[in-house]
Amino acid sequence: MGVQERPGGFGPFRQYLVNSSWEAVKELSKRGLGKNIDLRIMQLPVVYQKAKEQIFRIWTTLHPILAVHVGLASSAKAIIILEQCGKNKGYEEMDACGFHPEGGCCMLDGPEKIESTINMKTIWKNISVEGIDIIFSRDAGRYICDYTYYTSLYYGSGRAAFIHVPPLSKSVTADSLGKALQTIILEMLKQGGEQRE
Repeated sequence: MGVQERPGGFGPFRQYLVNSSWEAVKELSKRGLGKNIDLRIMQLPVVYQKAKEQIFRIWTTLHPILAVHVGLASSAKAIIILEQCGKNKGYEEMDACGFHPEGGCCMLDGPEKIESTINMKTIWKNISVEGIDIIFSRDAGRYICDYTYYTSLYYGSGRAAFIHVPPLSKSVTADSLGKALQTIILEMLKQGGEQRE
């Protein structure tokens, strides 16, 4: 059996009935990550508690070497954002069901922030994707994306990554995003393999 890779995108989000993150992950699934990678995909709801439960199940039942989460950055135009860390507090915005975490906190016993074991700045410097700029960030936004990322970093001991993708447009297609994800995630796996050696 090869190593497991667990990308996930999100369902409908605010005014976006088609979430580019899920469309990109479906394209990635068609492309794959090579014969030695057991790629599994999952769509997460834009609901704090349900997303947290699914992330917990991923880490306790599948035990991936890396979980990659992909979310929609509605303000981004042809930009992919590599997120370095997840934050524990500040979740006051309501989810799709009208709820937010108690006290605006992800994990009551968790640290203020958790860094990914993947060095996103190195990934950002090492790759380029045709037609889409890539940037590096330390703030995933204090909504479902950041919440999911922090939860995954917490349960996965830092072995998670988060990629924000732009909305679909004439110049940014699901196919181009799927190709970009493939390039980025292969570089992450390469970096992770070097760290384990």
